[in-house]
Amino acid sequence: MNDSTFMAEALAEARRGHDEGGVPIGCVLVRDGEIVGAGHNRRVQRDSAILHAEMDALEATGRQPGAFYRDVTLYTTLSPCAMCTGAILLYGIPRVVIGEHESFMGEEDLLAERGVQVSVLNDHDCRTLMQRFMADKPSLWHEDIAEQDDAPASR
Repeated sequence: MNDSTFMAEALAEARRGHDEGGVPIGCVLVRDGEIVGAGHNRRVQRDSAILHAEMDALEATGRQPGAFYRDVTLYTTLSPCAMCTGAILLYGIPRVVIGEHESFMGEEDLLAERGVQVSVLNDHDCRTLMQRFMADKPSLWHEDIAEQDDAPASR
């Protein structure tokens, strides 16, 4: 399994979110070559303030000791916001692979400054799905992300 394979799984999660009427962002957590948690943005579906894809995938992973995450790679279709970056740092996740960051630039610099290996795949399918969503549902996009565009690298 490689980064493309796991990003395809994160993208499948994003598509599930889109099909449910939510924000199409997906995430998977991988440890020892296996997916240990998967999720997608469920803010709309669960009427939640915090269920971004990364948070949903962490929740799906279940209660684990902190050391568990030191061997985890997080795959997300869109650059992580400040909240999700905080969770990545809190649990000591050492590697984050991002599908795209043209639609939204999250806290990649902070992750790198704190020693997290950050890779951006510039995945066409991730970008196309997000751009289509932004065009089709601008009010939902603005609710979750874009209203804070004045603040650099936050959502």
